[in-house]
Amino acid sequence: MDRAALFDVDGTLVDSNALHTVAWWEGLRQGGHQVPTHAVHRAIGLPGEKLLEHLLGPDRDRSEDERLSAAHDTLYGTWFERLQAFDGAADLLRTLAGSGWKVVLVTSAKDRELEALRAAVDADDAIFATATADDVEEGKPAPDPIEHALSLVGVAPERAVLVGDSVWDMKAARHAGVVCVGLLCGGIPRTDLKDAGAAAVYDDATDLLDHLGAGPFATVGQPSGRSTG
Repeated sequence: MDRAALFDVDGTLVDSNALHTVAWWEGLRQGGHQVPTHAVHRAIGLPGEKLLEHLLGPDRDRSEDERLSAAHDTLYGTWFERLQAFDGAADLLRTLAGSGWKVVLVTSAKDRELEALRAAVDADDAIFATATADDVEEGKPAPDPIEHALSLVGVAPERAVLVGDSVWDMKAARHAGVVCVGLLCGGIPRTDLKDAGAAAVYDDATDLLDHLGAGPFATVGQPSGRSTG
């Protein structure tokens, strides 16, 4: 039976969280909002509207949302050609695809951003499908993106693993009934990822690749939950 390996991209496969943080911070500053960078960083992974609500509150002037998002998009777009994947990211995707996993990217990135991120990872041959926030009514931490990704590959939640770097990834997976794995390379502490539902936490893609035989990827979808070694 098929199994699905679902991957967030920003901060998980590509070292882009710091760039998003600066771009959102500057966009907010231009709009007259002083938001600490640490607060912006912890909001990365949410789709734009939810990120602004998280940082500015539900009573903000929503007429500013489009302008603030456009400011972020413009600045972030200047760095597309310099985006770099984390070491081991492409090898991890190819190893899982070669082992029979359907690899799906589940991201809040927009089309142009996703194109740049995929170019940075450079492993399109291993990617079966992509699911973005634009495909669903609600983005992370709602389960909608995860459920949509699973529908694209026809895989049940109990036969899937999500890999992400934010608490939003962990919560979305948990709400969808999918086992989730956290990576520390996005800058969120281990404790926060575990508290949000991560079944296991690794340093980065290389660390996860080195431990595929002993974590969730070894047990999910196996008879009685046992590893085949």
